[in-house]
Amino acid sequence: MKTYNLKEIKGDASFRKFFRKKKNNFSSIIIFAEKEKEKNLLQYDAINKILIKNRILAPKLFNEKYSEGFIEVEDFGNNTIYKILKNKNINRLKYFKKIIKLLNQIQLIKDVNIKNFKNKNYKVPTYNKKILFDEANLFCNWYIKSKLLKKNEIKFRKQFEKIIKKLISNLRLKNNTFVHRDFHVSNLMLKKNKIGVIDSQDALIGNKAYDLASLIDDVRLKTSNLFKVKIFKYYIKTQVKMDIKKFQNDFQILSVLRNLKIIGIFTRLSIRDKKNNYLKLIPYTWVLLNKRIKENKIFDDLKILLNKHLAEQIK
Repeated sequence: MKTYNLKEIKGDASFRKFFRKKKNNFSSIIIFAEKEKEKNLLQYDAINKILIKNRILAPKLFNEKYSEGFIEVEDFGNNTIYKILKNKNINRLKYFKKIIKLLNQIQLIKDVNIKNFKNKNYKVPTYNKKILFDEANLFCNWYIKSKLLKKNEIKFRKQFEKIIKKLISNLRLKNNTFVHRDFHVSNLMLKKNKIGVIDSQDALIGNKAYDLASLIDDVRLKTSNLFKVKIFKYYIKTQVKMDIKKFQNDFQILSVLRNLKIIGIFTRLSIRDKKNNYLKLIPYTWVLLNKRIKENKIFDDLKILLNKHLAEQIK
């Protein structure tokens, strides 16, 4: 590999490292994973293969050296949709309509079995209640642990876990939809006027409302409440025979669960991995949580609990 020009590029919240490899006029991306190698390399490529098979733009595998902890994949460039939308002169609605079209394509995926590059079968797992609970509980494990005294933390945790289990039991839609699980504009790339998907290794079969919640209530890209409603309504218009009340209920619950998880993850990244730059995203995550908590009485117990222990965050 020393014969190539390798340049490290900005990574993400995972354990992976990314390098752009250039040789003559050809460039590719080298993904290194010292930890969670199976998920970050083998599983990532398997999910990409499923997406490509369904005519969705995702990075193709060029080469794998799994034993050495890296794969080489297609280079989509640096043009994330997030970067494009940060330009104030851009028509955001136009791009979001294209993204909804892409989301609808992803949600049509039915065949979730594929052979990975080790020629072994991989089946996309189900987004079960335990996974949802464990994710939301990251809020306790990292954020609450860093904020409350031990005595109060134990009290908080006991009530919090009970509330989260109740919220999960109130989800109404089936786990029958392909969920990217990190579907937001930083993971969408513009390549030759087509939107491609990256960072798909965590995909599961779950609730249809999940990816829309992560797109609309994106902690990285601030949008107005009016815009959020507009995108939600546009998505609904693209659906056939949808129970809107059930969908909206699940959208709100999943947005809250996801953003509790995000606060936990960003706190963990700071404490455990010394990646403090994610802390600046936590205040807006609280804004999104406050918005959704106010929309449905189902969150009243959560609101009371948060108000009791974290009054400065509940507006």
